[in-house]
Amino acid sequence: MNAVVTTQKLTKHYEGICRVKELDLQVYEGEIYGFLGPNGAGKSTNLKMLLGLVKPSAGKIAIFGKDFQQNRTYVLQHTGSLIESPSYYGHLTGLENLRIMQRLRDVPDKNITEVLKIVRLEQQKHKKVAHYSLGMKQRLGIAMALLAFPKLLILDEPTNGLDPGGIEEIRELIKSLPGQYGITVLLSSHLLAEIEQMATSVGIISNGQLLFQGRKDTLQEKSKNYIFLRTGNNEWAQNLLQQKGYHPVKYKEQLRLANLTDEEIARINKTLVQANLDVIRIEEYHKSLEDIFLELTRKENNLC
Repeated sequence: MNAVVTTQKLTKHYEGICRVKELDLQVYEGEIYGFLGPNGAGKSTNLKMLLGLVKPSAGKIAIFGKDFQQNRTYVLQHTGSLIESPSYYGHLTGLENLRIMQRLRDVPDKNITEVLKIVRLEQQKHKKVAHYSLGMKQRLGIAMALLAFPKLLILDEPTNGLDPGGIEEIRELIKSLPGQYGITVLLSSHLLAEIEQMATSVGIISNGQLLFQGRKDTLQEKSKNYIFLRTGNNEWAQNLLQQKGYHPVKYKEQLRLANLTDEEIARINKTLVQANLDVIRIEEYHKSLEDIFLELTRKENNLC
């Protein structure tokens, strides 16, 4: 896959404080890259550096394989963005706001029709934006970012402040962009459940440092999965399984075992049944992205 965004040791200091430290970011074509981190971790600062809104203290940025500083005009022509919150003229309609952006980006009328359809604002295009709901304003901001149908779309907290219905709308919209329009999406968020449902790749940042970067399924594979077992006599079951070489741990009213294959689970079940022990429940627990994120950030904070 071709790298759309690459940074090398990207660093930013504010008043002597390091906000982003030697970040090596890689976003590949066709991905939805979820940039995760707590508030103040350096997410927005990094995205602003990618757009030339903030000057790096050190490091290099390449977008579409081109050095950003030397090819700034080309890069920005093929990049759409929504940083922090959408900018609009409240006394104008949604369509009039898009007309202004159309002149700035020099795109045809058909683009306006298409983006209004994508963000489902066709029926509200003649309504003044001051009377839009928060979700509609957010969708208008994304429409303006999409107007030139960029190769890269950068979104900073695109679901921030939305109700569950608005979040779902934005989520489904973002998920459709790579497949239907060939747009690579880089979005930041502190809402881990949303990133888990949208992103194909993940970067986790804390205190300005990148703790993990890669495919979301790779991150989940690295974490332990547990089997929770409940029987008619957990103490007896624990002793029996220990004799068979397993290492069950008491957890509330269950036994917990780590990283078992399907064959091992089947053998454990058979062993317990043959010993006339009632097997009440066998459950597999997969760590969520939130669990993994909290583990990584706590570990990093403990090292500081």
